[in-house]
Amino acid sequence: MSLNKVMVIGHLGQDPEIRYTPAGMPVVNFSVATDEAYLDKDGKRQERPEWHRVVVVGKLAVICHEYLKRGRQVFVEGRLRTREWESNGTTARRTEIVASRVQFLGAPPADAKADEASADAGGITEVDIPF
Repeated sequence: MSLNKVMVIGHLGQDPEIRYTPAGMPVVNFSVATDEAYLDKDGKRQERPEWHRVVVVGKLAVICHEYLKRGRQVFVEGRLRTREWESNGTTARRTEIVASRVQFLGAPPADAKADEASADAGGITEVDIPF
């Protein structure tokens, strides 16, 4: 038995970017920053940001693209996936969160189009995303 589940609460580092697969499926990418608190050698409290790359597919991707903006706080639930590809003769890797649920937290940006509080992926199936 195994379990691949991740949950993070953080702030968006940039506006979501939307793309479409050759089959027309919408895919959104964005990064979320979480803070890790620790004590330095002098005993002072410090914070270190950790960046998480998030991929959202389907209807939820369109909702995220429309309503999320840089700085907005979100709760993301999903699974981890590591992709590999060849780039200039070397193998590149990226571990990302494939979101099944995104909940918008905090106040929406002033230019938000609606008071959309949260969204769930529903029945999105596995898609091999080429980017």
